[in-house]
Amino acid sequence: MIDLLLELCLRDMPETCARHLLPGACVEARARAWAAAHPAAVPRGWSCADPATAVAPLAVTEVAPGVFVHRGHDEMPSPENAGDEANVGFVIGRDAVAVIDAGGSRGVAEALYAAIRARTELPIGWVILTHMHPDHVIGAALFREAGAKVVGHARLPDALLNRSETYSEALVRQIGPLAALGGDIVLPDETVADRREIDLGGRVLLLEAHPTAHTDNDLTVLDTETGTWWMGDLVFQHHAPSVDGSALGWIALLDALAARPAARIVPGHGAPSLPWPEGAAATRDYLAGLVGETRAALARGESLTEAAPRIGQDLRGDWVLFDEFNTRNATAVYRELEWE
Repeated sequence: MIDLLLELCLRDMPETCARHLLPGACVEARARAWAAAHPAAVPRGWSCADPATAVAPLAVTEVAPGVFVHRGHDEMPSPENAGDEANVGFVIGRDAVAVIDAGGSRGVAEALYAAIRARTELPIGWVILTHMHPDHVIGAALFREAGAKVVGHARLPDALLNRSETYSEALVRQIGPLAALGGDIVLPDETVADRREIDLGGRVLLLEAHPTAHTDNDLTVLDTETGTWWMGDLVFQHHAPSVDGSALGWIALLDALAARPAARIVPGHGAPSLPWPEGAAATRDYLAGLVGETRAALARGESLTEAAPRIGQDLRGDWVLFDEFNTRNATAVYRELEWE
């Protein structure tokens, strides 16, 4: 398969240049159209290339037959990791491929696309977004260019619309303007309010929209062929959890899902796969600890200012990025519980 490789330089920093992969027909008109839609860049040239060799493919692990997962870095976004934080991957069916989460920059998505093309030339039919956070959604634009339909929770469009400007500004600040180039927020083409099945050809994915938990737009994806359940950020490992929805709702959802069988899960952060339901235990324990300590602080009459820096400090354990997330989580849980 041959795609378009575009040489670009930043308009305000003409000495800063990079190559970007544009999936699809290798014709000059596409290069001009893409450049026109991204005025921060100036095109310097274009060529045709095999994506599997033009871009270093993202390292992936085959956790089950036809199910590939890339483990993101347990780090905050930076120029060094270029937004490669979340677990992302793909499932290959007989007729098509589905991408599950698209990465935190266009560069991550290009590398994921190259990893797919190193294994199959089947069309990429869908990119499924498990929730709104930028480390999972920024790369979706590239897969739409490749012909995929973007699918997410019914509440995902509003979540992205409300945050798109903030996400775009933060991306430039965190990973730099060159790495952020082409990191366009795109809205879903299709949404899921309850359940939906996607057939990749002899392989059915079950998409389920959930009540507010990690966020108000959490979506899980079950590969019914292998029993592999993509949990998005409903499950964290190593990387400290982030509460952006409801701690109580999150605990209740994990408890409800634990009664259902699966061969393995793919967490949003951590190892490419974990056993189920044991793999969710650390996330649930952390959330339950936050809830318990918050209720105790409220019973003592502590204000948010007094309580937030202390709540959860004894839950540090082996969590990476604990200091970056715990006080924020404690604040969110305090506000959720103060009127219960």
